[in-house]
Amino acid sequence: MLLSLVLHTYSMRYLLPSVVLLGTAPTYVLAWGVWRLLSAFLPARFYQALDDRLYCVYQSMVLFFFENYTGVQILLYGDLPKNKENIIYLANHQSTVDWIVADILAIRQNALGHVRYVLKEGLKWLPLYGFYFAQHGGIYVKRSAKFNEKEMRNKLQSYVNAGTPMYLVIFPEGTRYNPEQTKVLSASQAFAAQRGLAVLKHVLTPRIKATHVAFDCMKNYLDAIYDVTVVYEGKDNGGQRRESPTMTEFLCKECPKIHIHIDRIDKKDVPEEQEHMRRWLHERFEIKDKMLIEFYESPDPERRKRFPGKSVNSKLSIKKTLPSMLILSGLTAGMLMTDAGRKLYVNTWIYGTLLGCLWVTIKA
Repeated sequence: MLLSLVLHTYSMRYLLPSVVLLGTAPTYVLAWGVWRLLSAFLPARFYQALDDRLYCVYQSMVLFFFENYTGVQILLYGDLPKNKENIIYLANHQSTVDWIVADILAIRQNALGHVRYVLKEGLKWLPLYGFYFAQHGGIYVKRSAKFNEKEMRNKLQSYVNAGTPMYLVIFPEGTRYNPEQTKVLSASQAFAAQRGLAVLKHVLTPRIKATHVAFDCMKNYLDAIYDVTVVYEGKDNGGQRRESPTMTEFLCKECPKIHIHIDRIDKKDVPEEQEHMRRWLHERFEIKDKMLIEFYESPDPERRKRFPGKSVNSKLSIKKTLPSMLILSGLTAGMLMTDAGRKLYVNTWIYGTLLGCLWVTIKA
């Protein structure tokens, strides 16, 4: 019985982070809403600057749990500049934690507030978060033939015109890679073979539309593209790759290490024409695939479970994350201590969600 209790407690380690992260969402949205109203008659750059700062505070709290709380070891390979840049971030997609990995890199460049995502359409219905991500600069896109290129171009152009700092995260595969979903992998490989492209094993065939539109709109504004390859160590079995950890599993400390390889590509080295870019992007994913094959399958133990080149064990100081957690948690606790505060808190969850859904419906 005692063992069962210990195991149950161990498996519930995600509960505290979940309660804090979700519980502080209304507090954050209220703070953002107040600033949005106050800045309505100010130049857009003033709103954007403080919105980026607010976003940095919330995401720093996220990283408190995903880095400091879990104790995960971050191993960096390649070339991550120390200074912030306007970039497109292209990465392999295998887990819901992939969104956090972008934050992990951005905070090390003091660019956490500038992270904006290209998101799949269904995420816009998330309570509070779905509405806010769009306000922060996120772009919701539909897949395949339903992709609205004009809408994405208009949004990106407005950000460029406003001088919005850009750390734009795109997962070109369009869906998460899971080695256990063989039908998805087979369909992806068949698609590549039909078009005369290399068949990939550890990543899916990348889609070009969002990447091409983003680069085409921002090519004169960008500094570079970051080609990022990620491995979550801990769930493979004797070199056999398994499904990557979910956020819940990650917060239960089931992933002791994250290997992150960064290749900074100057924008002048990226082809502009769509078909040429399609080939270029597929070649980038071929490079990822070869690194992942070596990571999981190399017969040389010195080359297995690591990327090529020197790794840096990058530890995030708790001084960068703990204050944000304490501030947002303290404000939320203070609000919940009074009847008026509790009513405001509940109403924010209810009416904020309803108004957010109404907004995304109108914008659809």
